Amino acid sequence: MKVSGSNIGYVIFLSIVAALGGILFGYDTAVISGTTTDVAAQFSLNDISKGWYVGCALVGSIIGVAVAGMLSDFLGRKKTMLIASVLFSVSAIGCCLCQGIDDLVIYRIIGGLGIGIVSIVSPIYISEISPAKIRGTMVSLYQLAVTMGLLLAYLVNFIILKNSGTSTFTGFFKWIFADELWRGMLGSETVVTLLFFLVIFFIPESPRWLIVKGKDEKAMKIFRRLKSEDSGALEEYSITKASIAGEVKSEWSALKEKGIVKAVLIGSAIAILGQFMGVNAVLYYGPDIFADAGLAAEDSSFSTVLVGLVNMLTTVLAVFIIDKVGRKKLIYFGVSSMIACLIAIGLIFALGGGGILLLVFFLLYIFSQAISISAVVFVLLSEMYPNRVRGIAMSIAGLALWVGTYLIGQFTPWCMTNLTPAGTFFLFAVMCIPYMLIMWKKVPETTGKTLEEIEAYWKSKN
Repeated sequence: MKVSGSNIGYVIFLSIVAALGGILFGYDTAVISGTTTDVAAQFSLNDISKGWYVGCALVGSIIGVAVAGMLSDFLGRKKTMLIASVLFSVSAIGCCLCQGIDDLVIYRIIGGLGIGIVSIVSPIYISEISPAKIRGTMVSLYQLAVTMGLLLAYLVNFIILKNSGTSTFTGFFKWIFADELWRGMLGSETVVTLLFFLVIFFIPESPRWLIVKGKDEKAMKIFRRLKSEDSGALEEYSITKASIAGEVKSEWSALKEKGIVKAVLIGSAIAILGQFMGVNAVLYYGPDIFADAGLAAEDSSFSTVLVGLVNMLTTVLAVFIIDKVGRKKLIYFGVSSMIACLIAIGLIFALGGGGILLLVFFLLYIFSQAISISAVVFVLLSEMYPNRVRGIAMSIAGLALWVGTYLIGQFTPWCMTNLTPAGTFFLFAVMCIPYMLIMWKKVPETTGKTLEEIEAYWKSKN
């Protein structure tokens, strides 16, 4: 991968470090899927309280995204990522050692705060240090890390479940890996959280944030490290400085400009609608859904591992093609395929089928979403807004995303019971249509454009 005038090796290093937050995001999101049955049985949870156990972390995520923009705009991108890593650590250890369902919920909410914060600040950081020609690829590394976290969680859950009956552990380890194995599943995240915390110290602050804060000299030093030539660093600095100089002093005042309001509303719409298309229902309740189709516990857990593997491998493909194919073309292909797969899944459930055929369409569905909405959403949200308001604006769009995710996590058990699995997946198919229309009519193609060029586009809509 070559980009003229850029120190691409250093850019990739910084992007990978920031993207590690995505592994925690994915792990914390998916690990819950292997614990729902045991936690529900141990604490006598009904459909609503089971949904709350899954959805409580999403409440934390909603709070996290609501404050992430302000935190990252005030403290900087780097310090905000450090805060997120601490929250993940507290959550993982607390979930492992908690005494009851109330404590478990509190620690899950704390982890959710970390998810919400990192889901905003990591893509922002990557977008602000990446050259325009490969920005989509670099930000997609974050989504790739999310899928790696998902797969890692599914694998850990599967391994713990498979060995729980034959484990030679005693004492404390028998308690968390056999007797109440959900503790081991939730607590195993600690290893990744500590790694994320340590590597953040090896990256600099975002140069665009430094310019906003008037720290031009520090910003210029970082631009010199990001660019292979001083002339390139000076040009990047000058463009960013000119863009910020033309903005109003108040972030909230800039947010009220008509063109920017339109960008925020459109970003929020695609963020929330993307959650109503069923992706997180499969990620959170995969084992339960496969069990409803007649698979044994270990088989349903392994099927979920396959879902995670397809998700990750497809995202690898998306990383390499997103800047070549374009954001919108990926959406058109992927969402059309998602609609077909969701209808097929609904029909299989309605006709009483299951087994291999159901798994095949689930894997096709996961492929379709991973190469489209999941690969594109954080790229678009991280590049749609002006430098001065990027943190706050992305927080608003991220808030919409997590509200949608919470609603899906909370009400999927109710939908599966009252609408039947077939009705639930037909509903997901219908919800793909408004998403496609908004992307077609309202969202510009941003591939290859600088952040300042995208900013100028939205301001021209004023």
